[in-house]
Amino acid sequence: MPRTFAGSQEPVAGRWAIVVARYNETITGKLLAGAVDTLTTRGVADGDIDVLWVPGAFELPVVAERLAAGRRYRAILCLGAVIRGETTHDQHINRAVSLGLAESARHWGVPVLFGVLTCDSLEQALNRSGGTVGNKGAECASAALEMASLLAQLPS
Repeated sequence: MPRTFAGSQEPVAGRWAIVVARYNETITGKLLAGAVDTLTTRGVADGDIDVLWVPGAFELPVVAERLAAGRRYRAILCLGAVIRGETTHDQHINRAVSLGLAESARHWGVPVLFGVLTCDSLEQALNRSGGTVGNKGAECASAALEMASLLAQLPS
């Protein structure tokens, strides 16, 4: 029988970071509330959660990289909301952010989670930040718990 490794929703002892973009704060504030609620409901103490605000989604990777390099956190949740406008600006932001966050996670071996909404409209963003589609901040926190739990089981 093969050995199977799987993460759980039980918190791993340690600190948790949430990096939040202030741009579109009416949306990102709801994502943050969903993430914090999920973590604390699952047993993470409020005092073990650090929230760091950045101006916009484009700034998420530099802060996530610094936090991952310090290896102080079990996971780094990155929350933002990029809403399509009249130009392709959103595509450039989304690409840079997703690649930057993925690179930090791979390089440092720390879960860096992509909780950035990439929506066509404000209505879509509202639906994904606690509306009809759920709260992607809460989903990001669940994924962070699972990844931290899985990585804690693996050899270093």
